[in-house]
Amino acid sequence: RLKGIVKRLTRGNGDRSTIFSFNNNGLSVLHIAASCGHLEICKYLVEELKGDINAPGYGAAALGATPFMGSAQSGDVAAVKYFLDGGGDVTKADDKGQTVLHHAVAAGCCKVTEFLLSKGVPVDINFGRGTPAFLAAVNEQDKTLKILLDHHANPNIIISGATTPLLSALIYRSLKCMKLLIKAGADVNCKASTMTLLVFATMQGGYTNFIKFLLKAGADPNIPDDLGRLPIELAALRDCKEEVEMLLPLTTPIPTVPNWSIEGVISHVKNEDKKPMEQRHRERRQRLLKSQADTAFKLKEYKMASECYGLAIDHGESATLYANRSVCKLLLGDGEGSLSDALRCRMLRPDWAKACYRQAAAHMLLKVPSSLPVCPLMTYSIIDTDL
Repeated sequence: RLKGIVKRLTRGNGDRSTIFSFNNNGLSVLHIAASCGHLEICKYLVEELKGDINAPGYGAAALGATPFMGSAQSGDVAAVKYFLDGGGDVTKADDKGQTVLHHAVAAGCCKVTEFLLSKGVPVDINFGRGTPAFLAAVNEQDKTLKILLDHHANPNIIISGATTPLLSALIYRSLKCMKLLIKAGADVNCKASTMTLLVFATMQGGYTNFIKFLLKAGADPNIPDDLGRLPIELAALRDCKEEVEMLLPLTTPIPTVPNWSIEGVISHVKNEDKKPMEQRHRERRQRLLKSQADTAFKLKEYKMASECYGLAIDHGESATLYANRSVCKLLLGDGEGSLSDALRCRMLRPDWAKACYRQAAAHMLLKVPSSLPVCPLMTYSIIDTDL
């Protein structure tokens, strides 16, 4: 059937290889066959039509991925072996810095992951955007993560000087991945990162059960953030009595808190928070958080970036921060959130072209008619580097 289709499509010039010029969002017919694990079709496309198993796709769907990488996502070991034996490049990375092993791990393909490691693919292969273990953590793939750790993957790898697999697992709320990483020797405090796990969890909110787990795992509640605030103070700022209660007996009493109790800590922190933070401290913290968000965005970790932009906004509103968080939410498929940030951005800078662009993009995702036309020639950078 496929041979008949190829014959009809190439009837004009007789060159059957032109079949590869047809694509779906940058994915060739070989990419699609490989990702579906259709081995016989792949053999025909490679052996008879001379398809390139290492040819990168293009566009938002492919992002430089090769058919070999696609085969890893199929979960079909036979297809992966065929591509590997045919010259599949295990060290080639796509536009996101991900190799064939990364693709297998992120898709949760355990047998393919085991197979690639058995063929000598480095377990910590990294092109600057994270190891396979990091990718497993952010994709909540605990089964492939366990395989990597059993093959001695480094659980404490630092990604772009900002995050670790354990911090990423926390951000994505993957308790199974966190347990595996800590069992494998991950630093429960992430001291080499920009903030400890407890600082992040108590600052952000919504991580109460994870705080309980971290404390049982030995996380130190006496390590402050960059402004000298302890996790118990960050929890008290959010008026979270449950978290304060958990942290209280494990935290060294703060000399300036006269009543070392749940109510006493919350009352003291609330009173202290009414005092204006020095502008230089606020700006320094905002720059740090924005830098972390920018790094996460470049890694295409949009959820992580969105949360860091949100923390930066808490230290002072900025049209740029809202614009950047808007595009993160857009890429995460959160049209309502993206539109909300875009509208806030326009309130702060009504005549800023990028604010209008963000609003129109959110409308397009929501399929809501917008009075703001999106020009295909707009070349605004998707993310700003200046506050």
